[in-house]
Formats: sequence, structure tokens, C-alpha cells
Amino acid sequence: MPIEKSAGAVIFRRENSKVKYLLIKYEWGHWEFPRGAIEKGESLEETAKREIKEETGIKVESFIPGFKEWIKFFFKLKGKNIMKIATFLLAETKEKKIKLSHEHKDFAWLEYDKAIERLTFDNSKEVLEKANKFLLKNDF
Repeated sequence: MPIEKSAGAVIFRRENSKVKYLLIKYEWGHWEFPRGAIEKGESLEETAKREIKEETGIKVESFIPGFKEWIKFFFKLKGKNIMKIATFLLAETKEKKIKLSHEHKDFAWLEYDKAIERLTFDNSKEVLEKANKFLLKNDF
């Protein structure tokens, strides 16, 4: 079975002492974090930075050390089953304005409770839950 690997990030910003997470709506209708395919020779960090810039217009300078989560799922493409492994890092931004790529239909900055409700897939909800706990535990 073919395996595809991608990288992205849970992106957050602070607004009036509240943390808001960035979710984007993909053209297929699901809400997710920005991510994309790892290209040959790229590190996870390089891929995440490139994909975040391409999908949202946000330039990430660095990621918060100590956070890395991955999910695994399966999908069909042209009649073939494919396993996807997506790794997510954690990044803070001061930017509020988003420039969506043509691949996406909408975006939202949401507080944790609303973001958990909006995310489409349970494994993405688990990543957000871990990111939120990480931020609270490490006093970010």
C-alpha cells in the first residue's frame, strides 16, 4: 500500500488574553489544520513552513519546541488505497489576516471549544486537544 507523508501545524494567536486556533476549510468540505505533502529533501519543519505560507499566507519563523503529533488515516485515490501520515507542529503567529489558496474555501480563528466542534475528523480533534493541553501546561 502506498504511503504519503505530510506536515503542517496547529497555528494559534492571542487576542485579548484568549488563544484562537486557525482552521481552514478544504475544497472537499472538511475543516482541518494547514498541511501538505513533504517534498523530496524537505524536513518536517521546511514542509510545514512552506505549506502554511502557500495555504494561508502566514510566514512561520519557528515552531514551539517540544510539540509534535501525528495522525494516520486511509483514503482512496484512483481506485488505490493510500495510507497518509500527517505530522503537526505548533506555531504562534501575530497575523490575523489570511490569504487562502485556491484549494481552500474558508478559514476561522476559533477558541478551543469552538475549534474542537468545527474540526471534521476525530484524529484532528485529538491533535488540537494535545496542543491546547501543551500550551496550558507550558504557560504559553
